[in-house]
Amino acid sequence: MKAMTYRGPYKLRVEEKPDPTIQHPNDAIVRVELAAICGSDLHLYHGMLPDTRVGHTFGHEFIGRVEQVGSSVQNLKVGDRVMVPFNIYCGSCFFCARGLFSNCHNVNSNATAVGGIYGYSHTAGGYDGGQAELVRVPFADVGPAVIPDGVNPEDALLLTDAFSTGYFGAQLADIAEGDTAVVFGAGPIGLAAARSCWLMGAGRVIVVDYLDYRLRKAEDFAYAETINFGQVNDIVLELKKQTGGLGADVVVEAVGAEADGHILQHVTSAKLKLQGGSPIALNWAIDSVRKGGTISVMGAYGPLFSAVKFGDAMNKGVTMRMNQAPVKRQWPRLLEHIAAGHITPSDMITHRIPLEHIAEGYHIFSSKLDDIIKPVITVA
Repeated sequence: MKAMTYRGPYKLRVEEKPDPTIQHPNDAIVRVELAAICGSDLHLYHGMLPDTRVGHTFGHEFIGRVEQVGSSVQNLKVGDRVMVPFNIYCGSCFFCARGLFSNCHNVNSNATAVGGIYGYSHTAGGYDGGQAELVRVPFADVGPAVIPDGVNPEDALLLTDAFSTGYFGAQLADIAEGDTAVVFGAGPIGLAAARSCWLMGAGRVIVVDYLDYRLRKAEDFAYAETINFGQVNDIVLELKKQTGGLGADVVVEAVGAEADGHILQHVTSAKLKLQGGSPIALNWAIDSVRKGGTISVMGAYGPLFSAVKFGDAMNKGVTMRMNQAPVKRQWPRLLEHIAAGHITPSDMITHRIPLEHIAEGYHIFSSKLDDIIKPVITVA
């Protein structure tokens, strides 16, 4: 099969790899039709995640058709068109039984925190991802779901991570009716979170970023007010001014490890890799939420230390909630919202790139060229 392979930071190649095979009776092999590049894939591309090995295939957002099933698979059959959550999970361990699919205890021997993730280095289990023609899907009776009739395949694709994660971020924010919500980051996760804040009952939604084209998208897609932090002297002070001096009721941090805004933090994390990620967006969230407010952290960070202002969070009585999204838990409600016309996740897609040109897609996305928001990879 053809697959994207990692050759080192900023170096990708599409090459022939052996077709995946059934390794366990509950495996399936899926022929990929659509995949996507996620903002967190850029952390791998930039060399920020440890144990990202040469030859690894990225991609944790994908849909396709079932090509082969193991002998014990009962819920899928050959030919089914499925969407596959980015989480790999067993469905029966202590954590899965509590709906914490992203923390499955049986799928990642390399970590005690995160479970398995497709295409996300050996720190997340070493599973090859879906930026390829074929992918092995473990626990096929648990994770994948047949795409319902009438659902746009591109909408289904964005439910495999981006929109589900943003929706989960708004859920974790525990929004009360009428709350003011601030979202840091106008990438796909931030856009989805901002749109979802309205579904949770927010009375006001403000999105913060530094790229004007992404802020325009936040206005059009998420109906949000926007602030370009590069055009104000102090983003925390500006947010305080706009919230009666108190701060936001809830903040969703949807930026993560490569946040801009503070040159020293960015250099020590993104360049020198002395931290698990630049904490600047998270520190802004701590400073700009009101006392007693809630912060939802959706940005992806590495396992190393990060210089977070934890004392300020403690002294303000802030509630902080976070996790990798348990994607499949969000699907029933999100499919209802799609059917009712409340959301159209595929409206975030700006670029459709053939698999053979995926290296160029990563370059465009990484460099934020051509007003890119969400790139989709066409495979079949």
